[in-house]
Amino acid sequence: MSNDPVSDPPESAFDSRAFLRTVPEAPGIYRMIGIDEQVLYVGKAKNLKRRVSSYFRGNLPSPRIAMMVARIVRVDITPTRSEAEALLLENNLIKSLAPRYNILFRDDKSYPYIELSGDEFPRLAYHRGAFARGARYFGPFPNSHAVRESIHLLQKTFRLRTCENNIFQNRSRPCLLAQIKRCSAPCTAEIDHDAYAAEVRLASRFLDGRASEVIDDLSAHMQAAAGRLAFEAAAAYRDQVRVLQTVLHRQFIESRKNEDVDILASVAFGGMVCVNIAMVRGGRHLGDRPQFPSGAAVDDAGDGLAAFVERHYAVHPQPARILVGLSVEAVREALAELPGNPPALARPRHAAEKAWMEMAEKNARLAIETRLRDAGRIGERLQALHEALDLPELPARIECFDISHTLGEAAVASCVVCVDGVMKHSEYRRYNIGGIAPGDDFAAMRQVLARRYGKIAAGEGVCPDLILIDGGRGQVNAAAGILAEVGLKAVNMVGVAKGEGRKAGLETLIFPDGREGMALGGQSPALHLVVEIRDEAHRFAIAGHRARRGKARTRSTLEDVPGVGPARRRALLAAFGGLDGVRAAAVEDLCRVDGINRKLAEQIYSALH
Repeated sequence: MSNDPVSDPPESAFDSRAFLRTVPEAPGIYRMIGIDEQVLYVGKAKNLKRRVSSYFRGNLPSPRIAMMVARIVRVDITPTRSEAEALLLENNLIKSLAPRYNILFRDDKSYPYIELSGDEFPRLAYHRGAFARGARYFGPFPNSHAVRESIHLLQKTFRLRTCENNIFQNRSRPCLLAQIKRCSAPCTAEIDHDAYAAEVRLASRFLDGRASEVIDDLSAHMQAAAGRLAFEAAAAYRDQVRVLQTVLHRQFIESRKNEDVDILASVAFGGMVCVNIAMVRGGRHLGDRPQFPSGAAVDDAGDGLAAFVERHYAVHPQPARILVGLSVEAVREALAELPGNPPALARPRHAAEKAWMEMAEKNARLAIETRLRDAGRIGERLQALHEALDLPELPARIECFDISHTLGEAAVASCVVCVDGVMKHSEYRRYNIGGIAPGDDFAAMRQVLARRYGKIAAGEGVCPDLILIDGGRGQVNAAAGILAEVGLKAVNMVGVAKGEGRKAGLETLIFPDGREGMALGGQSPALHLVVEIRDEAHRFAIAGHRARRGKARTRSTLEDVPGVGPARRRALLAAFGGLDGVRAAAVEDLCRVDGINRKLAEQIYSALH
C-alpha cells in the first residue's frame, strides 16, 4: 500500500497526445507503466481511445488517479475481439500483476450459491467455487446463513434430495430425512421421475424470485385435489402454501414486489472504507455483506464504491436494479464498462428503499468500527507477546505445529500460519507422517519440521518470526535439533505445554535453551494469542487425522478383500444400505447377495471383524 504524499510526484516524460493518436476505438485492456517497468494500473474499456483519453484531461476524478497519471512513462494496450475477452484478460492481469493503483476486493467467488445438480433426480446443495456444467446455480447469497435457511425451506416445501450421489445410488431404504418429510426419497422410487421433476420446476421458479406464481400454482392444485375428493393430497398442497406464505410474510420488508435489487452503501471514516452490499431477491431481503478494499490506498467512499461495482459484477449476475446512496455517475460509468445491458441505477426513493439503504449504511459503519476495534486488540496481543518473549521485533509471521494420531495410526501433522495477528487459512498445510515407530511424537515432529524448513532453508518459502510447538520439553528439543540441522537455529521457537488438568489459561511456555518454563496467566493477551493459534493447529491436525484414518479404515475393509471387485462392492452396499450394514450382516446374510458364495462371505466377514 502506498503512503507517498500526493504532492511532488516524480516527473514523467510521457507524451500523451502522440500516444493517443495511435490508440484504436476498439475494446481491450490498457496497462499504465511507471519507472523501472512497474505496472501502475490495469483497466479495461469498451472503447480504448475514449477510455484512455479520459486520464489525460484537466479534471481528474480523484487525487489517487492524479498521482498515478503523474507517474506514467508508458501505456501498453491490448485490443481484444469483444468486451467479454477484455474483462477476462483484465481480471487475469490484476491477479498476476497486483498493480499499485488498482483498488482490489477479495475474491467474489467466495460468495455462496444454491446448486440444483444436473442429475436425473437433481440434488439441492450448498455451493461455493467454480460452476459445474449442467447444474443450475441461484445466487449469490450474502452469507452462508441465507443459503442454509433457503435450503431448509426448500426441503420442507418441495422435499428435494440433498444427499451425495454415492449415497443416493446405494440406498436400499429411505433415510431419516424421508421419514421426517424433508425428502421424497427418489433413491428408493418413493416418487416417480415426472413428479420429482415437477417439484424441481417449482423450486427453480421459487429461487428465481417467482414465489407468488408458485403459491398460485400450489393453491390451484390444492383446489383441484379437494374437488376430486383427494383430501390427503389437498392437505399436502395446503401445507406447502402455508410454509411459503409464512416465509414470504416474514421476509418482505415493506415490499410486495417480486424484485431483485442490490443495495450498495459505501462509508468512509477512521481512515477506512467499507462497501456493504445488501441483496433482495424475489422481494426477500437476504441480508448483507461488508467488503473492504485492499491494494491502493483508498479514503474516498465514492472511489471504493465504483471499484467494488467494477469487480463484483464482473463475476456475478447483475440484478434488475441497483440502489446507491452516492456517486451515481461513477457507478453508472463502471457498469457501462461491463458486458451486457446495465441494470437500472437509482437512489432510494420510497420508504422501503430508504430503510434498506439506512440499514446497509449502518452495517457498513459497524463493520468499520469492528475492524478498528479488532485491529487494536490484535496489536495489543502482538505487542504483549513481543514483550513476554523478549523478541527483537513484533512477530509478524507465526507458524504453529501439532501432531494428531490414534494410538499411532494415521499420524498427521498440521502447520497453521498467523500473519499480523490474523490466521491465514490459505497457507495452512498438512503433512502425512510415515516411516516412524507408531506413536513416536518426537520423531513425527522432527519429520514435519525437516520437510517444511528444509525447503525454507533452501530459499523456498517465507521464514517465520516465531515457531510454536504444541508439546512439552521433548517436542521442543526435537524441533530445536532439526532447526539447527537445516541452519535455522536463530529462528525464535517456543513450546506450548498444557497446564495442570489441561485447563485453559494454565499453559506453560517451554524454551529450547533450557530456561525454566514461563506461565503467563489466563488474563495475558499474549497467552490468548498463543492459545488461539495452538488450538487452531490442534483442530486442523485432528481434521486431517480423522480424514486419513477414515480413508484407511474404509479401504482396508471391502477394497482389500480378494475377489471383491467394484461390482460386488456395489451389490453389497446396495443390499445392506452401506458399509455399516455390511459389517452388521452375518455370513448367511452375505451369502444371499448375488455373486457372493460362502467362502467369499467368510472372507468378507473376517476382513470386517
